[in-house]
Amino acid sequence: MEIAPHISVDNAIHHGTPIITGTRVPISIIIGSLPGGMSKEEVMQEYELSKTQVKAALSYAADLVKHTQVTALGA
Repeated sequence: MEIAPHISVDNAIHHGTPIITGTRVPISIIIGSLPGGMSKEEVMQEYELSKTQVKAALSYAADLVKHTQVTALGA
């Protein structure tokens, strides 16, 4: 099931974690690879992804952060 442009979830692939549609590449791998030192081009080459797919992963992650609410505990 596509949950965002180029992003899907399928319980049979990576236990239903978000992946790039048509691949088995989890969004978390893409997002984690960039601060880990890989460039967008290296991520594209390593996981055989297009620039559009990498941008979709970044957009999806940004949208998750934008919609995350944090509540301070016992401040």
